[in-house]
Amino acid sequence: MTASADHLTEMLRGLRLDGVDYSRCQMAAPWGVAFPQSREASFHFISRGGCWLKTPAGEWLELHDGDAVLMPRGGGHVLASSPQATASPPRACRVRETYGNVFDVEGGGTGEHMLLFTGRMTFNVDLDHPLLRLMPDMMRMSDFIANEPGIPHLLEAMGQEVAMDRVGAGGILARLADVLAAAIMRAWVERGCGAAKGWVAAARCPTIGKVLAAIHAHPETDWTVESLAELMGASRSGFAERFAEVVGETPARYVAQVRMHQARQWLARDKLRIGVVAQRLGYESEASFSRAFKRITGMAPGQVRAAGEAPPVAMFTPSEAAE
Repeated sequence: MTASADHLTEMLRGLRLDGVDYSRCQMAAPWGVAFPQSREASFHFISRGGCWLKTPAGEWLELHDGDAVLMPRGGGHVLASSPQATASPPRACRVRETYGNVFDVEGGGTGEHMLLFTGRMTFNVDLDHPLLRLMPDMMRMSDFIANEPGIPHLLEAMGQEVAMDRVGAGGILARLADVLAAAIMRAWVERGCGAAKGWVAAARCPTIGKVLAAIHAHPETDWTVESLAELMGASRSGFAERFAEVVGETPARYVAQVRMHQARQWLARDKLRIGVVAQRLGYESEASFSRAFKRITGMAPGQVRAAGEAPPVAMFTPSEAAE
């Protein structure tokens, strides 16, 4: 592994997907499910039969046995027996909770049957993280499988668990889905993040990447242009010019954004008091932190803390299906 790849790996080490809910879906043609825009990532695995996917960009793609797709930014999309099928919201399906956050779902008509496994996941970082902003609307496993020799075995194991409906299959499928989604993201990063440039190019730069890794690892540090230049081993003016050229913004602006992304998590997710967050980030007063936070995010920290992170509602719900 090269030094530049190490810097990107270091920044990605803490990036994790946490499962929200999972569903084993048995669908009969004609059928269609319209998945709305969501803050959660969506994952689909086609176990038996085929279907069509209308991507967040509006393009129809045909999916086959063993296909797996990830929508990392939760874009609205449709799964259907054909592009002509009427798509209904998930609540129109018949749903039975097997346990916890795993559901059995049935829907459609009386035609040809197919089997798929779907899941939703959340990232453990702020949605404005540079890497999340650069991810495409959709990632398809078949685009990466040649460089991931372990993936076919995972897909085979997942297919067997979905088809056989064994005791405890839901829990095993949930874990396999988590691993497959993580593998898709890793493959995308290792293949150069597709056509993504900008931040990715900066992260892979041997000198700037070292600086970015330090900022993301320790956002609470009182980073200055001088201290970052010293870390890079360059003069203050040389560093500032090089950083702006590669990253696309000044070091001070970038540091401020990373710090406020972290602050937003501490406020919304962890419910830390504003004064505690200000102290963690080294601000002299709560007021000075609040001004900086609003300038960067457009919201007052009190608003973010009060709103919190709304807990996700299950995509397929037995109560609505029974109505």
